Formats: sequence, C-alpha cells, structure tokens
Amino acid sequence: MSAWQSVTFSQRFSSLPRAFYTPVKPQPLQNSHWVVWNAPLAARFALPEAADETLRCAFAAEQMPDCFSPLAMKYAGHQFGVYNPDLGDGRGLLLGEMQDKQGNWFDVHLKGAGQTPYSRMGDGRAVLRSTIREYLCSEAMAGLGIATTRALGMLSSDTPVYREQTERGALLIRLATTHIRFGHFEHFFYTNQLAEHKLLADKVIEWYLPQCQQAAKPYLAMFEQIVARTALMIAQWQAVGFAHGVMNTDNMSILGETFDYGPFGFLDDYEPGYICNHSDYQGRYAFDQQPRVALWNLSALAHALSPLIERADLQAALAQFDVLLGQHFSRLMRSKLGLNARFAGDSELFDRMFALLTENRTDYTRFMRTLSELDRHGKQAVIDLFIDREAAARWLDDYLVRCQQEVQADGSPLSESARCAAMRLVNPKYILRNYLAQQAIEKAQQGDFSQVQQLAELLRRPYDDAPQFDHYARLPPEWGKKMVISCSS
Repeated sequence: MSAWQSVTFSQRFSSLPRAFYTPVKPQPLQNSHWVVWNAPLAARFALPEAADETLRCAFAAEQMPDCFSPLAMKYAGHQFGVYNPDLGDGRGLLLGEMQDKQGNWFDVHLKGAGQTPYSRMGDGRAVLRSTIREYLCSEAMAGLGIATTRALGMLSSDTPVYREQTERGALLIRLATTHIRFGHFEHFFYTNQLAEHKLLADKVIEWYLPQCQQAAKPYLAMFEQIVARTALMIAQWQAVGFAHGVMNTDNMSILGETFDYGPFGFLDDYEPGYICNHSDYQGRYAFDQQPRVALWNLSALAHALSPLIERADLQAALAQFDVLLGQHFSRLMRSKLGLNARFAGDSELFDRMFALLTENRTDYTRFMRTLSELDRHGKQAVIDLFIDREAAARWLDDYLVRCQQEVQADGSPLSESARCAAMRLVNPKYILRNYLAQQAIEKAQQGDFSQVQQLAELLRRPYDDAPQFDHYARLPPEWGKKMVISCSS
C-alpha cells in the first residue's frame, strides 16, 4: 500500500485566488538520500516509521503523488525595520495540508526546493548545515514545550550549492500549523488589494481561530489572539534563553509559532545584549531586544489590519502585549525557581539574580539546572558557578530563606526535594548549544549522521537525566561560546 493512501491531504491554500501564490514545480536534487526521518512525528500522521524510497521520491520531486500541489506563497515584510515588498517563498514550496490522527491540520512545506518567482536572484536551495540547524532546533523547541514549526525529516544530495564555499544541497520537510505570516497581511495592505486582504483575515479565522467567529468584532478578536500568542512565545524565548536572530515581520507566525530558524542561538554565558546574527550590526535583534521588537512587529501588523479594525481597538489590543508578556514571564521564572507564592521582595530577588548572572557571565542553563539540583549536590555546586562567590553565596542564602515560605496545598512546608523535583521539570539539562550543532554538522558533511539523530532524540527530552549523554550537558569550549551565525547557516 502506498504511504499516501493512509494520509488525509487537503489543498486549502491553493483554493485561494492566484494573488496569494504562484504554482511552482520543485527542482529535483541530484542523487538525494535521507539524512534523518522523524519517526515519532511521522507516527502522528500514520506515515511509515522508517523512511523509504517512495517517500524519498515524493519529497525529492522525482515522483510526486497527486495529493501534492506545490506553490510559492506571496508576502512582504519589514526586514530590520525597512519595508520590503519583494518577498515570498524564495526557496520553499507549500505542498498542501496534512491531517494528523487527532484531526489537526498541518502545512507540509519543502525548504530548499529550488527557484521560485520570489527567489530574488537566489538559487532557491538550502545547504546541509542550515537544514540540520533548523531540524535540531525545531525539535529542541518542541521538547521545551514552545510552539514551533517541526520537520518530518531532511534529505541531502550531490547537488552543488554555492555560498561562502561549495556545499551540498539539502531539503527540509517542514510542518507548521500555518505558514501565514505578518507579512501576508502587509502585502495585501500596501498593494491596496483590500478584497484579498479581507479574504485572508476571513480564512485565518475560519481555519485557525474559529472561536473568533462568534465575537462581536471577529477581526479584533483575531488580532487579540495574535497578540496573546506572540506574547507567550516571546516570554518562553526569554525564559529559556533563546535568541531568534532575525525577527523580521515575514518571519513572524500569526499563530505564535517559532518560525524560520536562521542565525539563532541559546545563551551560554548570561549576556542580555547577546547578538547571534552576524548581519545584525546594530543589535536590533539582540536577546534583550526581542520583547521590544515583537511589539514593533505587532504594531506593523496592526497598521496593516487598520482597514478591518478601528484604531482605538488596535491600540487597546497592543497595550495588552506588555501585560501578557510580563504575566507569562513572571509565571515561567517563578516556576524555574520553585517560587509559586508571591511575596514582597521577590522582584528584588529576581533583579539581583539577573545582575549576578550578568556580572559573572554565568552560564544560564547550567545555573538554572544546578539550582534545581540543590537537593542532590548542595549549595557549593551553585556558588562555584560564579567568579564572585561571596556575592553568589549571599544571594543563595536569601533565596533559600525565601524558599522556606513555600507551602504545599495542605499548608505544610514544601520540602527541598519536592521543590527541586518540580524545578527539574522546567529547567532543561540539555539545550542545542551552537557548538553541538556545529559538531553534528561537521560529522554530517563527512557522511556520518549519527550525532544529528542522537541530538534530536535527546533534545526531545531536555529535562531528563541521561547520564550516558552527560557530555552534551557540558559547558561549551571557548571556541564554541557566542558563535555568530549567518542567515545561510
């Protein structure tokens, strides 16, 4: 039986007018072969546990099934704050929508499928290193419980692709709840295609936000949902120490999914102004700027939605962003520190912690995980993470006094072991440090994909203790710290 006979496919987006997209045939890769197949994700769609030749031929565009209808989406966007009307799927193609066993729909998208009308002089290809980075990071974010695109797998090939040097062409099979971006609304707004603009809003509500249909102002309810989902996503990024690196409006999902992994990075040493994109000369997308940029992007979207929503309503919805972001971030950080109740002095305790981390350039993930292992390793393990150990000891003493105020549901004191066990469920032991991705890439370029597969499996369970993989939890070597990544990486 064909792998596709058990899969339910739809072509909702291709049913829209041609102003939304251009049909494009993928350009096959030369001698393509599997790098990795995401078996746990494939199982959600009744796809085979192991990738086979039928699947390879389908995704490599050698023998595409009838259910595929490849198209390149048209959109626009603000890139580093400057509006660019000439955007669209320049190296990706939407094949259609696939339904999982629970009845949820997901876009199926090829990244690296060749040139489209929106390639802007580019070759439309992806290289192996960038494909591996996106695959691994989307698995890492999913493991951390952060809304994200995913990938069914990836192919490599003998197709030469020219970047800083000649590299192997690769293909990522990406899944997302939707590939509709802020930039889709901007495109129709700035080109005055208001009928298409309204149709897009109607379809977003119908397909993804049906609860908004019953609201007194459905389009406002839609925008409020976008604001709320974006606020949650950004709070989660900040809480885990994730820097996206290129938060252009064309890289912002309307559903608050982490989208378009390029020059991303997780914090090593705690540095609020960390810049992971080597093209970000002004630090626009630095780690500590992400909340501000998200609000700027939402404001750009609000302007694009002004034909559908009154200005006062847009402003009121935007005003909720900081409120929601603060609430989510406070909740997440309290959970990471095991502080469920609220007491006077908590804000000062948090401020002192972040100041201490910054001044000592302490590894963020290691600090949080070690703090959650006080019941196992004691105070000294935490203090030893800092250069200024006296200051660290003072903060830790104050933190432990504060922890004594925590109680269980029945009013009895919360034990250290219970607090730490709960903290280990939200403080990851394993994250995708850039140097780990680089090591996996270098092996893959030599034909050894074992570390890609191993990292993906581990990152799906970042909170577990897996002693056999403790080398992946080590602090990065000096060469691996603060790696600056290009958009093609």
